Amino acid sequence: MTYADRRHAHRRTRAAVALGCLLALVSAACTGGADDSGTSGAKGTVEGPIVVASGLDVTGSGSVRQQLIEEWNRRHAGSKDRQAKLVELPGAADQQRSQLLGALQSGSARYDVVNLDITWIPEFAEAGLISPLPAEESGTADDADFIRQVHATTLWKERSYARPFNTDVGLLYYRPDLLTGADIDPDKQPNANWTWDQLYSTVRTLGLNPVRRDERAGWTTQLKQYEGLTVNTVEAFADAGVHLTDGEGRYSSSPGKLKKGLDSLLDRVGRGRVQPAALGSDETASLADFAEGRAVFLRHWPYAYGALENLMEAKQYAVNRLPGKAVLGGQNLAVTADSPRAEDARALVTFLTSRESERCLLDAGFAATRTSVYGSVPKPCWPRVAAALRPAGDAPKAEATGEGTREGQGTEARRAYIRLLGAALTEAVQRPRTPYYGAFTQVLQSHVHALLAAERPDTAAAADHLDHALRDVFAGR
Repeated sequence: MTYADRRHAHRRTRAAVALGCLLALVSAACTGGADDSGTSGAKGTVEGPIVVASGLDVTGSGSVRQQLIEEWNRRHAGSKDRQAKLVELPGAADQQRSQLLGALQSGSARYDVVNLDITWIPEFAEAGLISPLPAEESGTADDADFIRQVHATTLWKERSYARPFNTDVGLLYYRPDLLTGADIDPDKQPNANWTWDQLYSTVRTLGLNPVRRDERAGWTTQLKQYEGLTVNTVEAFADAGVHLTDGEGRYSSSPGKLKKGLDSLLDRVGRGRVQPAALGSDETASLADFAEGRAVFLRHWPYAYGALENLMEAKQYAVNRLPGKAVLGGQNLAVTADSPRAEDARALVTFLTSRESERCLLDAGFAATRTSVYGSVPKPCWPRVAAALRPAGDAPKAEATGEGTREGQGTEARRAYIRLLGAALTEAVQRPRTPYYGAFTQVLQSHVHALLAAERPDTAAAADHLDHALRDVFAGR
């Protein structure tokens, strides 16, 4: 069944249920399924809680998402119908996507709000599983405060289906202690204008050419066959000027362009002298290799900045923008198409993505989605959320560094980090926008991982095979 067929079937099912309610002369609100346990309130509302489905919090922050839900509940303590509940889905991103798709398509789980990876928005929108924002809530002055590239991830076919919750972007972490120890002056170390060629040159200066995992490498990243490999591949492609789709999700590449992109990726692995373990590394493994001195440079997400505070001394690590292009990541909050609590669910989403809530997310280790949060006078995190995030016994920090953040590298380093993070987000690139993203990423990972594992990689042959496979994927075959 195609996405269009599925969407039409979904609408026919909802229409049939509505007609059944009408014929039965049911006076209570019809919520779209016989297994719904909610009942109508005096004003036609449905009893809560408002259920939010989300992946696990990777920041180790003490669950800032849960703390924000609790703040909402405190503010609506007198209304049982407006209480909210967070349901965290186990597993990796691909598993979470499958769980959400299955639950929403079957109606087996009553989720009102779903926290979707930004790459899933076209698929869920095309399938009719999430509701577009009402016209009066889209394109408002408040929307203008979201970082433009980040807000663009909520759109599909010129309609907004979600609000940006937390975002992500690739960053370059490095070991100033190891660089300085090799007589590389601070002014020759990473800065905002650094290039991959400068990284390669530094690796040559260090004389790094690892063969085994326990040997020090120039850099490491996530090249295991999962979404991290897709991200690294798209970044290398973007640096080479290779784009896989147009703005409408149609395939726009060719074997020649793909070869150029694959050569760029192999260049990074070879000239950058990547850690041998990277081919099987995810975020956790690559972070450990960096922290334990097996790599001088690391490509990772913003949450690693907070994680390293618990793994290393402040003088042992630093962070800057990734050389070249960096891929945008993150999650958006959408209201499900069948939610019987849609109005309250939208109000909850507005609260969770407010300026104060976004500041809480930044303080906890996520990248915030609003421009104002990176400004000189941001709104502070909700006081009780900030207190809950602060380690026991810690005194409040100055507002400029954010309550709830650890001392880490100090106030000035924290401010510099926030500035570079905000700047990196404004120039980040997106992965392909397509309702077939799940199939696309599996195909890309399979072909690229085989190429990286080959003893004598043939990028021309690999590009030709990948071109045929991607043409089928983006055509929905």
